[in-house]
Amino acid sequence: MFTAFFLFETLTGLRLHAVHYALVGAALCLFYLALLALGEVLPAGAAYWGAAVASSAMIVLYCVSILRSAGRAGTIAALLGAEHGTLFVILRLEDYALLAGTAALFVALGAVMFFTRNVDWFAEDAGRSARG
Repeated sequence: MFTAFFLFETLTGLRLHAVHYALVGAALCLFYLALLALGEVLPAGAAYWGAAVASSAMIVLYCVSILRSAGRAGTIAALLGAEHGTLFVILRLEDYALLAGTAALFVALGAVMFFTRNVDWFAEDAGRSARG
């Protein structure tokens, strides 16, 4: 999610505060706590999806406000769905989990590289130093 926020900031000029990142990070951490708690009373798959839906709903509803757009929040929702779906599949692969996880990280890094390929990072740095 942090990568998506970074891309929104870089590509759209949207400014997010460190507190926004921290609150979303806390919601992402709650996914694991909810997974653990639900795992004690539900089957593994139901616990996973229950925790995923709960944490994702919290993040998406918050993103509607901080990203100032339902469309951007929809993008976050799609990314969270893809992230949780990918993690679920990777966890079920057992013997191929490392390979599948590595492939997913290659795809994610490739996407960031693709979407930021035209960003002039030197201009970004100069603009910040002139404002500061």
